[in-house]
Amino acid sequence: MNDKLEFLLALAREQHFGRAAESCGVTQQTLSAAIKQLEERFGVLLVQRGSRFQGLTPEGERVLHWARRIVGDIRAMHDDVETLKKGVSGHLRIAAIPTALPMVAALTTPYRALHPNVRFTIESTTSAEILDLLENLKIDAGLTYLENEPVGRAFTVPLYQERYRLLTAADGVFGDRETVTWAEVGEAPLCLLTPNMQNRRIIDHQIRAAGHEPAPTLESNSMIVLMSHVRTGKWLSVMPAVLAETLGLTSLVRSIPIVDPVVSHTVGLVCFPRELMTAAVAELVTVARKAASGWSARENPASA
Repeated sequence: MNDKLEFLLALAREQHFGRAAESCGVTQQTLSAAIKQLEERFGVLLVQRGSRFQGLTPEGERVLHWARRIVGDIRAMHDDVETLKKGVSGHLRIAAIPTALPMVAALTTPYRALHPNVRFTIESTTSAEILDLLENLKIDAGLTYLENEPVGRAFTVPLYQERYRLLTAADGVFGDRETVTWAEVGEAPLCLLTPNMQNRRIIDHQIRAAGHEPAPTLESNSMIVLMSHVRTGKWLSVMPAVLAETLGLTSLVRSIPIVDPVVSHTVGLVCFPRELMTAAVAELVTVARKAASGWSARENPASA
């Protein structure tokens, strides 16, 4: 039964019988037969079929909901047994929005010092995709915005406040300023993340609120690409303060606070609810809480 539920999860995720079968390491015929066996077991159609996959039926969506819970429980059970035998070990899959990628090391480094038998896979993607990957059990945790996307039943740990800076060449536009306004940012030659990124939507909203229409002359889904263009002195960019510091500012690049208004958004860890949380993920939550305390102390030194 568990294998068949895994196949249903794959089909819902891939939206294609062939790709779902490939992701599960079986033939398309094997996967199709397993789905039909599920349908016979429940006495209802789960999949809308035509010349190609057309989606799940309402009954299929309901079975999918339970499949996620059951498969998650079984995986957690296996993990708990392995933990009893070997201690915390295994594979943690973490997805992060591009602006939070440099912060992942603040979690994985202390984690590995405590649990050297755990290995990590880190990927960069959008905030919406992180929640979809988590719901479909493709990742164990994500770093994303906690306020701007509905996080559903995910367990969350607030990590830090994302505040925004204008990055510019020291001898470039606004290079001699201590602060700039969002209205001024809207008039600058900008390079920004692509519109599918939540960070970009936040920036666009602030620029529009200041009376301008966002019109970047360069877009990329890579913060490294944006930083390299800022260093040419021909472009400016908007980045979270913590990211600008992590990427490493040189004497050639300045990070200038953006005011009028000062904007902040909470970035945090999202993972499975407590009842589905494996031992490895529970340890990640503990590490994340300690990291959050450290970031909070740096942001608010007077209260530390």
